[in-house]
Amino acid sequence: MINSTQVLYFTLSAYFDTGLFKYLHFIITMSLYICIVVTNVFLIVVICMHRSLHEPMYIFLCSLFMNELYGSTGLFPFLLIQILSDVHTVSASVCYLQIYCLHSFACVEFLNLAVMSYDRYVAICYPLQYNTCMTSNKIATLIALIWLYPMLINVIMTSLRSSLQLCGNIINKVYCDNFPIVRLACSDTTIINIYGLIATFCTICVPLTFIFFTYLKIFRICFSGSKQTRQKAVSTCTPHLASIMNFSLGVSFEIVQSRFNMSRLPNMLRIFLSLYFLTCQPLFNPLMYGLNLSKICVTCKSLITNVQHSY
Repeated sequence: MINSTQVLYFTLSAYFDTGLFKYLHFIITMSLYICIVVTNVFLIVVICMHRSLHEPMYIFLCSLFMNELYGSTGLFPFLLIQILSDVHTVSASVCYLQIYCLHSFACVEFLNLAVMSYDRYVAICYPLQYNTCMTSNKIATLIALIWLYPMLINVIMTSLRSSLQLCGNIINKVYCDNFPIVRLACSDTTIINIYGLIATFCTICVPLTFIFFTYLKIFRICFSGSKQTRQKAVSTCTPHLASIMNFSLGVSFEIVQSRFNMSRLPNMLRIFLSLYFLTCQPLFNPLMYGLNLSKICVTCKSLITNVQHSY
């Protein structure tokens, strides 16, 4: 039996020998990471530099883009190292750090999307009270909640996980994840399982339920309101709804794959499904919001035009 103090590293068994194709995989992964960093940093800078975008909706968007950078940085450098490596091992401390980053990224994403749905609900259903309701203090409080709550619950999860006695060190994934490590435990996992269910309910089910009810009220107002109200709702809510559905779908893939035996699926498909919510969402959000929100789109075009004229 191997206890937790003896497990100094984990082996990631989902990797397989691709020969010289590993350099192609490295280039594709690196290009994707560069695109994610450039697009998200660009939109953060645009929002911060232009006073016309210093509104609650764009401040929450800025928080969302920062989270995409946070989650991507927790995954991509690790993947790039592993792709080129011949031995796919990772130290226990680095593995636990990656789990903390990726889980807190997912929690922040759901909470941020829930707060953005509340912002759209107030803006569309109570436009006259919007400025008095969404004060700078309230915005700061919501941003703090978005980031501090996931950090706290994941610190507790990390401490529970590190106290487990493990009977092995092989993880059948391309990155570190919580549930495969819990399944390696030879000690009682009742407490961490119960805590995991409560944390999942509070960080996924509660925000999604809140989003569902806010959009029920938004759609009710839209159908009974004027054409202008419907146009405003469509223009600001479409990218938000697309982002929610895309991320929820990706997380659902990962939860199903972690809990059930998916060995019948091809290895490449399992790797793609486990990476979908971590790789597609950080690129999907800046493209969706940058192209669909007219204010951001116009500001970006004017910024690019000014740069071209300066040369």
